[in-house]
Amino acid sequence: MKGTNKQQSEAMSFTGKVVLVTGAAAGIGRATALAFGRAGACVVVADSSVDGGHATAAMIVEAGGKALYVNANVSRASEVDALVDKAVSRYGRIDCAVNNAAIEEEQAGMLDTDDAQYDRIMGVNVKGVWLCMKAELRQMMQQGGGTIVNMASVAGLVALPTRSLYTASKHAVVGLTKSAAVEYARAGIRVNSLCPGAVRTPMFARMLERDPQLEEKLKNTYPMGRLAEPAEVANAVMWLCSEQSSFVTGHQLAIDGGLTAL
Repeated sequence: MKGTNKQQSEAMSFTGKVVLVTGAAAGIGRATALAFGRAGACVVVADSSVDGGHATAAMIVEAGGKALYVNANVSRASEVDALVDKAVSRYGRIDCAVNNAAIEEEQAGMLDTDDAQYDRIMGVNVKGVWLCMKAELRQMMQQGGGTIVNMASVAGLVALPTRSLYTASKHAVVGLTKSAAVEYARAGIRVNSLCPGAVRTPMFARMLERDPQLEEKLKNTYPMGRLAEPAEVANAVMWLCSEQSSFVTGHQLAIDGGLTAL
């Protein structure tokens, strides 16, 4: 059964909690921010897309929640530090951080990629997660604990042919997650990653424009015969941030319709 907003709100409450979500202007990030807002959290919406970020924050507020939009490029240390400072200045702490911001890579063989593509993908997908975790961990150490969820991908668990740089970046996210989880476990900080398969997001829509047959190909590949919805990924994020997963850290949770079970 697909995840629903009702299931989210009934299952977990984050009343009084402060949640930071990067890449929250659209797709999985927006769905996650909205879910936390419905569950009672104060949500810090971070994204370099001003219009999209403001729109997500407005949706949370219009639904009766609390939200703050912060314009931030996660590949720049000064902007990440400012993001965390603004979150703490407004709400006093950061209980949960969801490092979701990422960019895609167009299909290309490894020999067809270049330095510029490498720097672009790694700058956001890896450096961005690393910078965010450093700033979040510093704050969580000061306040005595917290939870972090890094958005990896099935590409962090298996290979995606013709997307070598994206695959490498998501494997790196998994490695960063495991190392941080072990290093800060006794500080009361849990760090996990999510590894979604294909999700029906604006990023996926752009991929469909380049390859209109892609959706049917993927449906035939996934054992469940369909793509994931953003709300289903948001459900998993919320579980990893909740006390229901209190003994889970350093874990890579696949949300992939059975793909990696093949």
